[in-house]
Amino acid sequence: MSRLIRAVIDTPALRHNLGIIRARAGSARVMAVVKANAYGHGLVPTALALDDADAFAVARLEEGLALRSAGITQPVVLLEGVFTAEQLQEAAAHGLDLVVHDALQLELLERCGTAQRFVVWIKIDTGMNRLGFAPAQFAAALARLRALASAPQHIRLMTHLACANEREDGMTRAQLERFRKATHGLDFHTSISNSAALFGTLPIACDWVRPGLALYGASPFGDCLAADLGLQPVMTLMTSVIAVRRVSRGETVGYGGAWVAPHDSLIAIVAAGYGDGVHRSLAGGTPVLVDGQRAPLVGRVSMDMLAVDVSGLEGVRVGTPVVMWGPGLPVEVVARRAGTIAYELLCSVSQRVPLEPH
Repeated sequence: MSRLIRAVIDTPALRHNLGIIRARAGSARVMAVVKANAYGHGLVPTALALDDADAFAVARLEEGLALRSAGITQPVVLLEGVFTAEQLQEAAAHGLDLVVHDALQLELLERCGTAQRFVVWIKIDTGMNRLGFAPAQFAAALARLRALASAPQHIRLMTHLACANEREDGMTRAQLERFRKATHGLDFHTSISNSAALFGTLPIACDWVRPGLALYGASPFGDCLAADLGLQPVMTLMTSVIAVRRVSRGETVGYGGAWVAPHDSLIAIVAAGYGDGVHRSLAGGTPVLVDGQRAPLVGRVSMDMLAVDVSGLEGVRVGTPVVMWGPGLPVEVVARRAGTIAYELLCSVSQRVPLEPH
């Protein structure tokens, strides 16, 4: 093995998850969310593997251009839209679809006269209070788009749900009702459901779904794992043992002496740290898989290394394989021990960790 740490990307699992999502989506089309380097899985390789997706969604222009440069021909939606005339022209030149969520973006379309080259998604803010036109402003925004001399190819509508990962939260119902009232009587394609909404208990009718986390085989819910939803983990963060040390009772391990050996212990030093994206906030006792067996992290995660108590395991030596998360150890479980969410762990994998297709 030439690489100590690497993220192995299971493309069959990625395609499997898309199939599960299609089954949940029914007749709705699937806009695969591949922003933020496909949640750490590799923007272009992920999009190429998901060649059956109906469209892709990215946050920013640079991501969309990277997909076009790689030969991706499906619609690519810029979820944050564009903010200058130069960006607008570049988006038009590469056939990218726009989300419009602010009056400034309407002004750009009015001034530049290129609206006919776009599919435009108007975002309605139904309670997220991040991006979008308030319901009371939506009708005027829509009227301005319709009044353009060069009307868009298509106008579509979307919103974003703030609490869909909380199954019984009334916020989702309230947002859906606001969206329904704002769009009543209009015959445009709509997009509402994210991963949590897709797998939630509340029925949501829309023409396009926007799965992100579920594509990568992680659960958006705190009360269940991806396997409970029929999903398979796509990323396995793999590394290996680089040293094995015997530590006497009462000795400490790592920065700050945060862990004190309660008895004579065998400690494996593992090539993974916050320089690789493994969070320093991981609590002592967080499980890792050492040659397929769970063992607890001890002491503090450092930049390049962490320590694991392997006193109860046999045969651990330099080169023994270690899995930080993946099959057998869901990333959701690890994220909880770091006080964060699976999204953040996956997106945090650093550039020095190579991505290996499997």
